[in-house]
Amino acid sequence: MTAVTALADEFIEFLFDVDPLWPSVLGMRPARTGLGDVSEEAEREQRATLERFLERARAVDPRGQQERTTVDVLVSHAKARLDEIDTRLVEFTVSDLFIAPAAGLLTMLPMIGISDSEQGRAHLERLAAIPEYLDRIADRHRAGVAAGRLPVEHLVRAASAHLGRYLAEPADDPLLRQQPPDEEFAQRRAELLREVVRPAFARYRDVLDNEIVQHGRPQERPGMCHLPDGDRGYAALVRVHTTTQRSPEELHATGLELIEALAQEYAEIGERVFGTSELSEVFTRLRTDRALRWNSAEELLETARSAIARAEQAAPRWFGHIPPQPCVVEPVPAAEAPGAPAAYYLWPSADGSRPGTYFANTHEVTQRFRHTAEVTAFHEAVPGHHLQLSTALGLADLPLLRRVGNFNAYAEGWGLYSERLAQEMGLYSDDVALLGMLSMDSMRAGRLVVDTGLHAKGWSRQQAIDFLDRNTPMPSVEIVAEVDRYIGYPGQALSYMVGRLEIQRLRAEAERALEERFDIRAFHDLVLGGGALPLSVLADVVSAWVGATAPR
Repeated sequence: MTAVTALADEFIEFLFDVDPLWPSVLGMRPARTGLGDVSEEAEREQRATLERFLERARAVDPRGQQERTTVDVLVSHAKARLDEIDTRLVEFTVSDLFIAPAAGLLTMLPMIGISDSEQGRAHLERLAAIPEYLDRIADRHRAGVAAGRLPVEHLVRAASAHLGRYLAEPADDPLLRQQPPDEEFAQRRAELLREVVRPAFARYRDVLDNEIVQHGRPQERPGMCHLPDGDRGYAALVRVHTTTQRSPEELHATGLELIEALAQEYAEIGERVFGTSELSEVFTRLRTDRALRWNSAEELLETARSAIARAEQAAPRWFGHIPPQPCVVEPVPAAEAPGAPAAYYLWPSADGSRPGTYFANTHEVTQRFRHTAEVTAFHEAVPGHHLQLSTALGLADLPLLRRVGNFNAYAEGWGLYSERLAQEMGLYSDDVALLGMLSMDSMRAGRLVVDTGLHAKGWSRQQAIDFLDRNTPMPSVEIVAEVDRYIGYPGQALSYMVGRLEIQRLRAEAERALEERFDIRAFHDLVLGGGALPLSVLADVVSAWVGATAPR
């Protein structure tokens, strides 16, 4: 084992210690216990450890391209974690979205596979640790209130409502979802949920209702710019999620330019589908045509499954390596669905106990639009996240850090790139589905405008909703959920379009340089074959490949 690999392995174990749920969900450390320490003292210790890792990474002597890339990945992860600690996100992140601590537990704990008694005991210890974890989260919220780092009032109310739905339905508790390995586990789990876990969530909800919500920021001031040192904190999160040095102002302008450019595509396809090239009329038809709404949840799910099956059949013509893990389609759990996005993906466990899962939101299904079903499936599953993340899990020659680490601009950039790639692959079933592709382009371009508008320019929640209403054909139910997501998860929404634009730029440059030597299957295998990378590192990897492939 080289010094670089040893350092990367040590670093990933540190990250697993910080967030022990992560390796458990991955199926890599299923017997690992604990939920992580979210106290200020723990974060100070983490900060010191991260600084030491950075010093060691700068001192190591990498040999060859792969080791240089591994060092760059480690450094980027460490700097991102430092930025996240310094923004004190845990103090003011309260919502019903899975990125919030309490909602995250109810989302992630049911995803952990339990196949034997040892793993069962570990899981019972996790459940027993929930009260202390939630108590520490509550203390961090209190500290945030005292320092003026306040959550957003309506998101606190949404978090309380989510917990209320959870507590009201004990028979449907998502923490009962795993198949028990034995009767002793089943009995002990039921006892813990009844006597320990559910009372702990109830106490945490009481803290939100009685101590936090009255201090929440109003809908007129939801952005980070309204927090102490919020401008610097948001700039840090922009770095974390885009892995670039692009400023909020530059990203805002890019989003506006992209939205303007999309109008011509809408006009061309809108003329074929609706007989009009007028953008406002195309948007109106997409929003109001009842034929473009779902009749049932099963209809939505079946359409997604059919689209993924087509993509799987076509994939070998565009990718040299196809990972073996299956992808299944499931509805978003009912308790989470009201505040959840339209869809999301959970990658397969490394031990094979859980397939890759595409979750489609069937909440208020008759208000959701069918024309976005195919593009969303291509983004989340194949050729999008499922193909990307399953490929990464199989990169056995790379350090584990490279196989499971994540950079949003790479991962979500690939997902968005996949939406346009699906058009090249001939996967969309008709022009209506292509309008769905454009709708998603509008949303991701709009994210550049709205995320920066909220957190850097001081927009109100209603300003953000109104902008997306004017400039995208999204339904109201999704616009509202999207805006609340951007409010609760600052900077993350920027990663999609920033990543896609960079992947497209790298591909175009490679095509120009290599001409007839360019191989799309080799390019895609290269982009996916190094695990998640910061965008600057991905550019170095592609440049080296082009140099090695170009004629001498």
